[in-house]
Amino acid sequence: MNEEMKRDVVISSRIRFARNIADYPFAGKCDPTSASEIIEKVRNAVGSGFIELDSDKADDVEIGSLVENHSISREFAESKLPHALFTSNDGVLKIMVCEEDHIRLQAITEGLSLKEAYNAACAEDEKLCCRLNIAFNDRLGFLTHCPTNLGTGMRASVMMFLPALSESGNIQSLSAQLSKLGLTIRGLYGEGSDGLGCIYQISNTETLGVTEHNVISKLEDVINKVIGIERDMRKRIYESDPDKMTDRSMRALGILKYSKILDSSEFMRCYSDLRLGISLGVVEDVDVLKLDKAFTEVMPYNLMKRFGKKMNASERDIMRAKYIKELI
Repeated sequence: MNEEMKRDVVISSRIRFARNIADYPFAGKCDPTSASEIIEKVRNAVGSGFIELDSDKADDVEIGSLVENHSISREFAESKLPHALFTSNDGVLKIMVCEEDHIRLQAITEGLSLKEAYNAACAEDEKLCCRLNIAFNDRLGFLTHCPTNLGTGMRASVMMFLPALSESGNIQSLSAQLSKLGLTIRGLYGEGSDGLGCIYQISNTETLGVTEHNVISKLEDVINKVIGIERDMRKRIYESDPDKMTDRSMRALGILKYSKILDSSEFMRCYSDLRLGISLGVVEDVDVLKLDKAFTEVMPYNLMKRFGKKMNASERDIMRAKYIKELI
């Protein structure tokens, strides 16, 4: 386990900036001509080092896999307005153009690495701000479509694996405590989604009257406290009945290794039980990084993209089992 990145609890870190070009109305009020002009301006501003995906030309499998990978939002995927995605060659940076805001720039990095994600996003943001007439007000900061993003226009978030807090029913209590600190906890796919596989996102809600560094510092402090609580609760769960916990983790491993058919719900349960077992040292021969990779790769659209064909649910269940077996 990498203690610095705290991979037993933290899966990834993300920084996202919302920006708009001053010469155009917000995306919700843009017409197709304006949206196309915005895309062209951003295309010229990002320059080399990025790969462009024309969302109008991508098929539903490609778009669905991007949603599952957290590269784009569901709103972006469903937009009828011209829109485009730019991805840096190293895959760290994603720029959605004409989502809720003209520009949604995000950086996703592994483990607890908010500063690294911020530095990567900030370098690109500074370049865009120099090359584009970004909407900014001396009193309100960056002007955004949604007032909750005014100010820094930055959302910092950490994706966490919280099985002990989930099982003990403490997620709602945690949510209430976080809200008092200007933070929120959401499911795997953000607002309104469930904590599939016991995975949750904790992020800031305050963007006005604060600095980016203050937001990141506060979030890191809170995340470290949550990590401590989660680890303590895991230890208590194990110590209360070691044989039961060991059996639970090994059963999950057996299902993932030997199943012929594996649906999404069963995979989520097994993923959670096995990952918990790895963190407790009950399971030693499975790489947690591979397991986290599998979590994304076995989702419906990613499966169809990997195997190069559309499949119904039954076919996906068979291919999911096959892929997991090969991976772990």
